[in-house]
Amino acid sequence: MRILLIGASGQVGSECDALLHSLTADYLALSRQQLDFADTQALRRQLVSFNPEVVVNACAYTAVDQAQTQQALAEQVNAQSVAILAQTCHEIGAILIHLSTDYVFDGQAQVPYTEDAQAKPLGVYGATKYAGEQAIVASMKQFVILRTSWVFGLQGHNFVKTMLRLGRERDQLAVVNDQWGRPTYAADIARVIVSIIERYQRKNGQLEWGVYHCCNGGETSWYAFAQSIMEQGLRYGLLSRLPEIAPIPSVDYPTPAPRPAYSVLDTHKLDTAIGAMPSWKDALERFFTEYVACDR
Repeated sequence: MRILLIGASGQVGSECDALLHSLTADYLALSRQQLDFADTQALRRQLVSFNPEVVVNACAYTAVDQAQTQQALAEQVNAQSVAILAQTCHEIGAILIHLSTDYVFDGQAQVPYTEDAQAKPLGVYGATKYAGEQAIVASMKQFVILRTSWVFGLQGHNFVKTMLRLGRERDQLAVVNDQWGRPTYAADIARVIVSIIERYQRKNGQLEWGVYHCCNGGETSWYAFAQSIMEQGLRYGLLSRLPEIAPIPSVDYPTPAPRPAYSVLDTHKLDTAIGAMPSWKDALERFFTEYVACDR
């Protein structure tokens, strides 16, 4: 089986890269430096040349606030290039596993969003990611779109690393307490992706194609998540003391791009197909164990 991973240096991509080598010798991982995903001609040439059976796309424009002013680039990477990716995968007979986001929803729900809930993105990032989803659905039948949320991992920038940095720099900080979601460890997303590929490889264990919500168990606010991060940081010796965290409403922390107040995703469909992912608290503890080991 020939597998192509796009976005191999990102949070989820790097975790996928660490696991995918064991599945096949015919494996190619491309970072953003090796393949400019915005260059659709280069993207198409790479796909046709390598001719994979499975494509994992972990590449995206994820700068939520910057997307408001860099709309053309966000549209190119998250929508237009994804459309070319999907069309080419269909032409060469490859299946596509693609990552999307909870930001396709407006956050007005009061119960977790199911896969068939109506998408209503609030900002450019969510709108372009949803446009990418629609392009895949229009071009392909054999695809899995994994919507995830509040991703943190060993590579790249994320909320966990930001909180640790602020915890070292400040005695006091404020974090919004009226936005709710499901923190998700990049390594756990990668394991789901590998499981999907293994099922496809066996053929008889193949998943139903379509959209799935892929998150760690449980839900929390950014404020409560930050508290847990600080507690773990102190426990693992990354902080010398616990900073004081003040809960504040979103209106007191304005951002260029609006955030959904409630973007909790219902993962029952994926839980039934593959098995429930661990809780976000368990995932956070595993992150710290691995983070400290890597740091040493």
